[in-house]
Amino acid sequence: MDFGLVLQTDPPAWSVVERMRRAEELGFSHGWTFDSCVLWQEPFVIHSQILAATERLRVGTMVTNPITRDWTVTASAFATLNDMFGPRTVCGIGRGDSAVRVTGGHPTTLATLERAIHVIKELAEGREARLDGTSVRLPWVRDGHLPVWMGAYGPKALDLVGREADGFILQLADPYLTRWMVDHVREAARDAGRDPASITVCVAAPAYVGDDLAHAREQCRWFGGMVGNHVADLVARYGDAAAAVPTALTDYIKGREGYDYSHHGRAGNRSTDFVPDEIVDRFCLLGPPEQHIDKLRELRDAGADQFAIYAMHDAIDTTVDTYGERIIRAMTT
Repeated sequence: MDFGLVLQTDPPAWSVVERMRRAEELGFSHGWTFDSCVLWQEPFVIHSQILAATERLRVGTMVTNPITRDWTVTASAFATLNDMFGPRTVCGIGRGDSAVRVTGGHPTTLATLERAIHVIKELAEGREARLDGTSVRLPWVRDGHLPVWMGAYGPKALDLVGREADGFILQLADPYLTRWMVDHVREAARDAGRDPASITVCVAAPAYVGDDLAHAREQCRWFGGMVGNHVADLVARYGDAAAAVPTALTDYIKGREGYDYSHHGRAGNRSTDFVPDEIVDRFCLLGPPEQHIDKLRELRDAGADQFAIYAMHDAIDTTVDTYGERIIRAMTT
């Protein structure tokens, strides 16, 4: 199992760069950042500095979207980084959440996302793509390589991952739901004539190492609210159709009354008061190192190839250090 570190691009940007440099030293293979240019600083500028400060770390967005960035700009940004530092980037992409909603927009359709995935990958890898009837190519790209990983929860989005994406980003760490969704993606890949094993599965969720479980829960409860934004969209689309969407994912949002994006991804977000302890425990990794290792083994058995730590709490450095010194070693030996 590989390990990634997910950070928000809060100022000062150099602290993000330094934490990513340290993560590489500790054995992390991937460094991810949010992409929400109103709420945080511009990620691609910071990505260039992370790549310059590291040797092997792969860097990507968790996640960008097809709305706030022109597809040619996204492709060119990734291709430029790869040209400068080697093929060390990953385009994580989804329908759009905070980056879109804070400016009054809405997530895009899956049809638009599918076209965007195709165009971004084709352009970043040096091939021609069609945009509104016009043939476009980045003439300076030679031997380009850009894996595109897609974030998804619902059946139709999981189908799209299986048909088109190089990787699947699942933003929760519940082993039951992980297995259900991975199985769905793999079945969709087989139906599309693809090798299911070719799709990398990345489970991304907060991890908090410590003995005070109540405190860890409060520091990570925000994550249930963030996931709840996507779950609310699923419920609006599928209703209570348990066969389409497991109730283990949808039941907990019944008390949800909206969401304040000014506190997105931060501990103490009052928009997440509806999230019960059970969901925090299921969706996150909390407790002493041994409990993390046990759950990581369950996630690996459920199909996860990578676990990416959302580090948005008051124990970022101690958690990352413990992962590097104890947990990653236990999972790779």
